[in-house]
Amino acid sequence: MSTSLFVGRFQPLHLGHLTAIEYALKHSDRLIILVGSAEKSFELRNPFTAGERVEMLYLTLKAKDIISRVLIIPIPDVENHMLWVPFVESIVPPFQKVFSNDYLTVALFRMHGYEVEEVPLYRREELMATEVRRRMASGGNWAPLVPHQVYDYLMKNKGEERVKQLWSYYTLQNQNNKRFT
Repeated sequence: MSTSLFVGRFQPLHLGHLTAIEYALKHSDRLIILVGSAEKSFELRNPFTAGERVEMLYLTLKAKDIISRVLIIPIPDVENHMLWVPFVESIVPPFQKVFSNDYLTVALFRMHGYEVEEVPLYRREELMATEVRRRMASGGNWAPLVPHQVYDYLMKNKGEERVKQLWSYYTLQNQNNKRFT
């Protein structure tokens, strides 16, 4: 049985992520999804907790009827990049292949001898978590960019409100910092 690895922060899970996961599952029997930066939340770039991101993945993959082929594992950052792959290996079951488009992830896993395949990007100009968060913060239409399970989950759990509050806070902080520099 072939097992592969896919790493993302999923802040939040969007349709580009889902397309990449489905692509990886076409080329693997089982997929380990690492929810990166698990220790980060309530930040502009990382507004959601690891648990919330795991739940978004679970609800979406369950609805797609592919959850039985997936393991979802949160993993914190390791500040020493040379130690990251051995840290991943110590946390997850054995895997043979990595799917990623992130330059650092690709380089680190290749350096450790793993086969790495870049996934085709789907509607990349708009399917980025940064764009989803920007639309959430500005009151734009972000629903078409995420699976409906993610939209429903974030609306129910006030995710949009949190992103708006974080955006306001960080915008105010930046304005205050500019005044004193």
